[in-house]
Amino acid sequence: MRALLHERMAWACAVANQPQRVEQALDAARSALEEQQDGEPQRDWAAWVDETKLEIMTGRCWTELRRPLRAVPVLTRAINRYDDYHARDKALYLSWLADAYLAAGEVEEAAAVTSRSLDLSIGVASVRPRRRLVPVLDQLRQYRDLSVVQDVLEKAAA
Repeated sequence: MRALLHERMAWACAVANQPQRVEQALDAARSALEEQQDGEPQRDWAAWVDETKLEIMTGRCWTELRRPLRAVPVLTRAINRYDDYHARDKALYLSWLADAYLAAGEVEEAAAVTSRSLDLSIGVASVRPRRRLVPVLDQLRQYRDLSVVQDVLEKAAA
C-alpha cells in the first residue's frame, strides 16, 4: 500500500514538474516494496503494485518530465516483461515509450512502438490506449515523409 501511495505521489510531482520530488517518491516506493514482508496481507486495491509496475510508473514520470534517456531503458525493460495477454495495459504503457522516443528525437522508434501499441489496442474494451496515442500521433504527423511514420498514420486512421 505504501509503494502505491509513493508512486502516485511521484506521478503528481512529475505532472507538477518537480523532478527532485519525483526521485524522492520513487525511492520511497522502491523502499516500501523491499520492506514488504513475504505473506504480509495487502489491500486488494494495492496488491498489484510490484517491481514491474513501479518501473512502468518510473518511466511514465521521466517521460512526463521530458527525460527520455531515463525513461526509455526503464520502460523498455518493464514492457518486455509484460505479456501481450494484458493487451490494454501493454498498449497504454507503449504509448509512454513512444512519447519518450519522440522526446529523444527517435522518430522511427516512436513510430514502431506506436504501431505496436495500435496492434495491441485492437479489440480492447477500453478507449484509453487509443486516446493516449492521439498526442503521439499528432506529433508524428510532422514526420509523415518517413515511410514508417506514414504506415503508422494509415494504421491509426483505419
